[in-house]
Amino acid sequence: MISWIQNTFQHHFRKIFAVLLVLLIVSFVFTIGAAPGIGNAESKVLRREFFGVNLGSQEEVNRIMGDAELSVYLQAGYPAIGADQLQQYALQRHAGLHLANQLNVPAPTTAEVTEYIQTLGAFTGQTGQFDAQRYADFRNSLKTSPNLKEGDISRVLGDDLRYNRVQRLLAGPGYVLPSEVREQLTRADATWSIAVATADYAAFSPDIKPSDAELLKFFEDNAFRYEFPPRVRLSYAEFPLSAYASQVTVSDAEIRAYYDANPTRFPKPAEGIAAPAIGTGADADFAAVRGQVESALRAERALNVAAKAASDLSLALFEAKVPQSGVNAFLASRGVQLKTLAPFDESTVPPELGANPQVATEALKLNADRHFSDAIPTPAGAAVLFWQETVPARKPLYSEVAARVGVDFVENEKRKRFVDVGRSVRDQLRARVKAGESFESAAAAVSNLKLTVKTHAGFTRRQPPADADYAALNALDSVNQGEVSEMIGSADKGLFIYAAEKKLPDLSEANPQYATTRTQLAQAYSARAGNEYLFELVQKELAKTAPATP
Repeated sequence: MISWIQNTFQHHFRKIFAVLLVLLIVSFVFTIGAAPGIGNAESKVLRREFFGVNLGSQEEVNRIMGDAELSVYLQAGYPAIGADQLQQYALQRHAGLHLANQLNVPAPTTAEVTEYIQTLGAFTGQTGQFDAQRYADFRNSLKTSPNLKEGDISRVLGDDLRYNRVQRLLAGPGYVLPSEVREQLTRADATWSIAVATADYAAFSPDIKPSDAELLKFFEDNAFRYEFPPRVRLSYAEFPLSAYASQVTVSDAEIRAYYDANPTRFPKPAEGIAAPAIGTGADADFAAVRGQVESALRAERALNVAAKAASDLSLALFEAKVPQSGVNAFLASRGVQLKTLAPFDESTVPPELGANPQVATEALKLNADRHFSDAIPTPAGAAVLFWQETVPARKPLYSEVAARVGVDFVENEKRKRFVDVGRSVRDQLRARVKAGESFESAAAAVSNLKLTVKTHAGFTRRQPPADADYAALNALDSVNQGEVSEMIGSADKGLFIYAAEKKLPDLSEANPQYATTRTQLAQAYSARAGNEYLFELVQKELAKTAPATP
């Protein structure tokens, strides 16, 4: 398998590799401990066994998360799931591979891997088919990659195929009732002709003038919306890159190499701006921006020096086991001065720290036991944070948030009135249509809301109109021929759907789509059964080493 990969993946493909590299980096910096199941940044448990890996080890967690992210990318061609879903997939995939080992599921052959690669989203072109050029470009990316190796691709591809086999073993037959097939056929292939009346929420302007008593009651009923979150009070030791600029040296060769590695960061000056004219082509382009390149390279290296100085301080504090009471003396001995910050929470990170929510996440982890941070990046360079106190969450006085309460009350009341008017309009539309009036005429006669009508004729859910509103299509499940739907509300509009005509498809087994639909449903049901088994397996294994709760 390795030799096949070595013969296959050879040169350099920047774009796809860059995406993969970002995916892997995210897995290394992702705060695993914040979610249940994997790791725990504050945990006192040294080991947490999970099918042969220690979830208490960041290195082992990073490995299974990295493999899962690469697996998702190869299958979908982009990061297709969120962090929580990725964590569950990583655990479930590892549990499935553990089962594969127990069941002696064989490694895939070279031919099986080759066939599998042609189904992966990462190598699918705009036509939806396997793109040989995209695949060839990806193959070329790995030879010069310092982070993603041939063995990584080999392992993930082989593990994915073994994991898929385990899923099929667990899946079962996937029983489907004839009524379920008919229901799905009706949903997908019924032919519809509809009219959709749209009310613009922004144009709805009821006169809302709340009294002081109404505002106060709204505040008391919704106090949770205005509670001030926990805040942290910190000081910090700053390591500005400007203080380390004099320590940086760069050669002409290094400046040119930096430009060659990052040409898009340094576009040529606009026409009319004088620039040195040295050589032609790439040489001339470089000469025109050489000053920018040198400044950027010096800043990057100064930042690295600043980050190292901050890391050295954090490490020295850790190794010396400096208590909170001894921080000032320790820093004074090193000539480091502290700067103070006003209390802040996740949404109010001060500009000195870059207004970065991730900084707040790290800051809010600090406490009396863990009173200083690792080095963190800042707009000026790097810093180490020092905990002073944590200000607990509190309910504000009404006077502190009166303006917000007024805005929220008006918006809440407007939304309620929009829904109420929608019920009245629905009743008017139904009555007029039932009396024989056309839906367009009924919509024009409504006075409560201004409605615009669009019609769509002769379409199926399998092949919907290109300009159809998906909220309207989803509402077809609850409306029959000749009926007007309830108002379907969304962020900026309300929809009324009139089903002018609904023709059922052939629901007999003679319809070729009947067998296709039955097969698709069976596969979906069986896959769900396999996933549910693996999910339960994961939960039981995690429960064995879950921290005790009081």
